[in-house]
Amino acid sequence: MSRPAVAENGASSAAAPTLALQACPLRDFLLYFLRLGTFGFGGPIALTGYMQRDLVERRRWISEQDYKEGLALAQLAPGPLAAQLAIYLGWIRARVLGATLVAAAFIAPSFLMVLAISWLYVRFGGLPWMQGVFYGIGAAVIAIIARSATKLLKMTLGRDRLLWLLFAVSALVTAWTESEIFSVFVASGLVVMVVRGWPRSGTGGQVAALIPPMVLSSTFLGAGAANPGPAGLLWTIFWFFAQAGAVVFGSGLAIVPFLHGGVVQRFGWLSERQFLDAVAVAMITPGPVVITVAFIGYLIAGLAGATVASLGVFLPVYLFVVIPAPYFRRFAGNRQVHAFVDGVTAAATGAIAGAAFVLGRRALFDAGTVAICLLTLLVVLKVKRVPEPALILAAGIVGLIAKGLVP
Repeated sequence: MSRPAVAENGASSAAAPTLALQACPLRDFLLYFLRLGTFGFGGPIALTGYMQRDLVERRRWISEQDYKEGLALAQLAPGPLAAQLAIYLGWIRARVLGATLVAAAFIAPSFLMVLAISWLYVRFGGLPWMQGVFYGIGAAVIAIIARSATKLLKMTLGRDRLLWLLFAVSALVTAWTESEIFSVFVASGLVVMVVRGWPRSGTGGQVAALIPPMVLSSTFLGAGAANPGPAGLLWTIFWFFAQAGAVVFGSGLAIVPFLHGGVVQRFGWLSERQFLDAVAVAMITPGPVVITVAFIGYLIAGLAGATVASLGVFLPVYLFVVIPAPYFRRFAGNRQVHAFVDGVTAAATGAIAGAAFVLGRRALFDAGTVAICLLTLLVVLKVKRVPEPALILAAGIVGLIAKGLVP
């Protein structure tokens, strides 16, 4: 079934007549995403909710049908949910140009904020006050990761015993190897797809089309990062983070175990302490959690490293939206596609849980860090709607006090 014609304002002309879409200059559309990327705290669910409220209900720049299709694609494809939805809505507005400009507008603010924090971190990282701040922040991050894994369990696994089994296997493998093994993701997706029914004639090609790019990202992209000589450091950074961007299933935090296995263990670019600080920086700033790669890239190779790491991680995210967008309606309801994604998401959730265990062993090293972690966990479990950046900043203040740096 071909896609409905697109109206002049870039949205579907099939919108209900009672909710006629409003004309929207591309400049205003981009300014909206620039503001959302600057002030959009609250995580992916909150950001997608803002887009629905602002673009569909209030301004009527996007039809409800196009919004729902974009949300479905963002849930099926690897990548941070909010960023992919924004890119898809940009594609609806002005095809490839719109998708590209919206991606830049939405991601640029958090990228610039992370650059500023990175500079401060490098400039003052050896000072006691900053060590005290990250003493508290690192412990709080463990609690937030654990809470995120718990929320994903409820959202994605339900009472499906097969998904719970795949979650447990992935969590154990991640905890044991201290890294994310991509083949476990692919195998989990294939297992669920086979158990729920192998594609019948005429549908197999749609499912199979999703698998080769993921496998290639694990082999071809990985091969590009296999020889990290000094002259090719930026190229190595780019390929490694491009591979990372292709495996962000279920939550932006799914990238954490993959990055840990690469930047800490495989390449030795960052210490355990620096890696925890990188995750914390991503939670302080608005935008997708995967923007932590800018901080990591900056510590490795300065501004150039931050830039190529960010380009690398968002390239597959962008491509996984722009390439299937024109054909998405043809396979959006395919149950084998959904089965494969369910299996991958279960494995990704397990990897997050395993990463929380691995990182927790190193971040919680004394009574103070354990206390901060437990207090943060208590707050996120008992107090509703507490912004994560506020928790992180509060933990930093507690860390300063615990270290005796604040009277």
